[in-house]
Amino acid sequence: MAGDPFAEFDALVRELEKARARQTGQPRTPPRRDGWRSLRRWLLRGAALASALLLPFYLLVGGSVLFYRLLGLPTWPALLAGVLLTALLLLLYAYAVAKRVSGRFRLPRPVRRATLAVVGAYCLYTLLYLSSLNVKDAAILDEYRSLHPLLRLATSTFILVDSDLVITDMQRAVEEYEWMGLAPYERSLHRIQADGYAHAVDLRTIGRRPWRNLLLEGYFTAMGFRTLRHVGTADHLHVSLPNP
Repeated sequence: MAGDPFAEFDALVRELEKARARQTGQPRTPPRRDGWRSLRRWLLRGAALASALLLPFYLLVGGSVLFYRLLGLPTWPALLAGVLLTALLLLLYAYAVAKRVSGRFRLPRPVRRATLAVVGAYCLYTLLYLSSLNVKDAAILDEYRSLHPLLRLATSTFILVDSDLVITDMQRAVEEYEWMGLAPYERSLHRIQADGYAHAVDLRTIGRRPWRNLLLEGYFTAMGFRTLRHVGTADHLHVSLPNP
């Protein structure tokens, strides 16, 4: 395919092999090596495609957390910065596709506007909606909007790839520690913070395969949250967003 860097590279390699074969009188690369090269090319393409699909979500969630924790932006400006960064990346993707199809870096104006609208609509969905299938009980579902927006965004995004994820706790009052048989912890991020949100969420790990729990913990760590696997009242993953 014209313009395909992988195809151009393979064609160059074949020409070099033919030239070497003419000089040495030896046959060119055996079919087995051709098979390995083809497999390697498809693996590279698969990895590149997976990275391209995951990168927008990483910029949206991880970028927002970065702006919040390291740069000290307030919650909503940090989220807006993540949205704009993600929309810019999607526009670059769209321009690349337009270049491949038409040969020109040009997009209709509605497409440019729709890109930002799509990212914004996705954020609204994650901030406002949580299925009852992903919470331990209805009381936790009622607390969803008291959870920090960046934690809501990150948790709902992970649910897209792991629909069995269950939230076991979000907001917690001092009295609840006594009810659970635990010593009250005044500095708990489960409590409502100065910004009006709880900054911690507990996720169920019991009954899940170890690799899924490792993926869960690795995801939140990569996105910039603090994670702690502990038992407490039951084995779970504690995810928190420290105040900047």
